Amino acid sequence: MEEKQLSSLDNKVEKDNELKDFIVSYVGQAKKPEDDQVTLEMVVDVLAEQFPELVLCMSEENWVRGYQQALTDVEEGERYLRENNAELHNE
Repeated sequence: MEEKQLSSLDNKVEKDNELKDFIVSYVGQAKKPEDDQVTLEMVVDVLAEQFPELVLCMSEENWVRGYQQALTDVEEGERYLRENNAELHNE
């Protein structure tokens, strides 16, 4: 099974569909990179400058999901501790 690599802001963006082709071309015209390679960081920069409400919405959603995951992790950790403390006291 092929392992998927995590994205990084310095990853180059491949134009493998119509939307990416448009975005990469637009960002390339706006940023004019010396090597003609558009990175994810460049795309985020242009979106933040020209479509900040989208970036803000995505950031807020990501924050909320992270916060929810943290609460779930705390609940699971507390449950684990209760179960293990009960087992220790029953021995």
